Amino acid sequence: MTIPNMLTIFRILLTPVFILLLFHEDPTAKFWALVVFIIASITDAYDGYYARKYDQVTEQGKFLDPLADKILVSSAFISFAVIGELEYWMVSLIIFRDLFVTGLRMLMNRQGFEMVTSNIAKMKTGTQLSIIIFILIYIGFKPLSLQWLTPAIKFVTEFQLIYILSFFVTAFTVFTGFDYLYSNRGTIQSFFKDQND
Repeated sequence: MTIPNMLTIFRILLTPVFILLLFHEDPTAKFWALVVFIIASITDAYDGYYARKYDQVTEQGKFLDPLADKILVSSAFISFAVIGELEYWMVSLIIFRDLFVTGLRMLMNRQGFEMVTSNIAKMKTGTQLSIIIFILIYIGFKPLSLQWLTPAIKFVTEFQLIYILSFFVTAFTVFTGFDYLYSNRGTIQSFFKDQND
């Protein structure tokens, strides 16, 4: 059990804590959900860096790290849909894209085919984390009724910024899915040809 793998497991364990805080009725609970999510996101950045720097990349880590990411991010998006902050169709597209690509990559890896992650696909993760944190800031500070934040809260509400930004993230996520398949089309063709032989 390496330190990067421990951080990854810690991120998985933080997910139910995040969800419980998100649905708790205490006015400050959603703020603490934001704090937990940020901590989890930091472990995501640090475990990969630590594993590469100290040569602690393992097969378990390669499996657990993306799984932990999907659990955390998907849980956040689904929770936002349930509490009415995101449209269900947006969440469905985002999760379907991520599960489809992840499932295909895992299936191909088992057969010895390596799929390459493009830079634009890596940007997708950043946009998803950004919209999640933005929504958490909005719903986390809104119940606190802080006078100095009232104009910002009103601006976000009146101009439907959450919907607009979420729409952009959804469209970008779907686009990166098609880009991922296109970039790896040769590998995918070789994989299916191998399966038919």
